[in-house]
Amino acid sequence: MMKNVFKKEDITLGISACLIGEKVRFDASNKPSNFCIKELGQHVTYQSFCPEVAVGLPIPRATIRQIKHGDVIKVSRPDGSGDVSEALSAYGKKVASMTKHLSGYVFCAKSPSCGMERVKVYSPKGDALVADGVGAFAKEIMAANPLLPCEENGRLNDPILRENFVARVFAYRHWQALVESGLSKHKLMTFHSKYKYMVMSHDLIAYKHLGHILASATLSVDEMASQYISGLMAALKIKATRKKHTNTLYHILGYFSAHLSNGEREELCQQIEDYRCGLMPLVVPLTLFNHYLMAHPKEYLTNQAYLNPYPEQLKLRYGY
Repeated sequence: MMKNVFKKEDITLGISACLIGEKVRFDASNKPSNFCIKELGQHVTYQSFCPEVAVGLPIPRATIRQIKHGDVIKVSRPDGSGDVSEALSAYGKKVASMTKHLSGYVFCAKSPSCGMERVKVYSPKGDALVADGVGAFAKEIMAANPLLPCEENGRLNDPILRENFVARVFAYRHWQALVESGLSKHKLMTFHSKYKYMVMSHDLIAYKHLGHILASATLSVDEMASQYISGLMAALKIKATRKKHTNTLYHILGYFSAHLSNGEREELCQQIEDYRCGLMPLVVPLTLFNHYLMAHPKEYLTNQAYLNPYPEQLKLRYGY
């Protein structure tokens, strides 16, 4: 089985400081994320940021919000004073330029500085408008690092979104390690072979498209790498469904056809169908696959990220 090769100190995630317990919120409180601290935090290192404190706002402090003035959204106190829009954006640009080593980022939801999406926006008179704002700081981080896996603490309560985020983080870290080692077409092909089934479980069209990119005879290695990682991260961001996972599981089953007895094959097919129908979590058929892989080693499958995309201690495939 492909194992996680990274130590805790090898993977660094950016995170809103309040989410790991720092008392930096407007009321001098924090908003600790149990998953980030007690679970994911056992396998990654965090680099925390509080943009509001960084731009000089005190603790405690008056609340700030996003206020729409015509076509421009500013971040200030509810009465319009204390505009920190430019300061937050400038700090976001500064952090973005200094954190290319990050393998992911967890933002604080709904924050006028750190929210990824659906941030409340108000009129100058205080009327609530459509909640479609993006935090002034978060916007700069995401714009400068479009491949970076990003998520909000609230969305991480959803088991599918949580698994999706962590899988993207580890995939991106594997890519960063590949780039650090020096790119070549052979290395790109080897990397792709490891992620084929993971991509298939998210987007079959992308699975085929990525293969076409690597088969191109006109692209330079750098161009190929740029197109490939953009396509890969976009594909992995798409939710993997039970139907897509089932299709992937049956593809993998084909590798064992010559080795399994009728009873073993029937048992495995039944587990796949039970998963497809929602009667059991994904970890059940995958556990049996890994068992058969130990009994009948196959290098191609052993190297598949799909079977073990991140530390199994996270138990992310137990919930769906």
